[in-house]
Amino acid sequence: MREQDPRDGESGPNFPVPPTPFKGVSQSVDAGACFEWLTQGWTMFIAHPGIWLGSSVLLLVCITAISLPPLFGQIALHLLLPVFGAGMLQISRSIAEGKEPQIAELFAGFRHQAGQLVMVGVFFACGVFGIALLAMLLASSGLIGGGMVGSVAGLSIALGSMLLTGLLVIILSTPVIMATWFAPALVYFHGMTATDAMKASFAAGAKNWLVMIIFGILLSIAAFFALLPVGIGMLLLLPIASAAVYASYRDIFPGA
Repeated sequence: MREQDPRDGESGPNFPVPPTPFKGVSQSVDAGACFEWLTQGWTMFIAHPGIWLGSSVLLLVCITAISLPPLFGQIALHLLLPVFGAGMLQISRSIAEGKEPQIAELFAGFRHQAGQLVMVGVFFACGVFGIALLAMLLASSGLIGGGMVGSVAGLSIALGSMLLTGLLVIILSTPVIMATWFAPALVYFHGMTATDAMKASFAAGAKNWLVMIIFGILLSIAAFFALLPVGIGMLLLLPIASAAVYASYRDIFPGA
């Protein structure tokens, strides 16, 4: 009779071995990388302009319809922005991988990781409305800049108060933007929780603060000019910016 092998009964490794969960580890990139991101965004746009324009029109229609109800509409819009953002990123990924993109991919975030994407939106909405409320309270109470003293002096103080309030809003908004910039991509593509994704996004933004500032300034300038002709330029900016954000996510998160 064969002697019993001490290894008998031991369970071997289960195949296939599951991949190591994505941890959201980021890397630093050069300050000039944002120009490459925008170049890639333009390249992805001209590869499928019809799909992008159709998606942009549909997105703007959805945004307009959602934001129509006073206050509630604005809250709902901020909650759903990461969900729509995930859809634009999915279109970018399809193009980057040589697949045929579909306009329906704009709603991919509603079918995959919707709950966690909305949680990112909750954080974003709380941050935006909380900062706006604080700014209004400071401006109305005169805590920044003091009260009105005479016409000329009062005007100078009022302008100074507005500038200081605007600066405070920018400072307070920065952590919110950093935490939510890459979060939709990390949640949608890697199944990270909203909390972990926002932590990883914030860490990536802090590590690449210079290039992200330049990138943000370039997008803000582009948005200003895109809104001038009755907002028609947004049909072009939305796809290019979305594809550029996808390029930045792939560049900053190795293995993504």
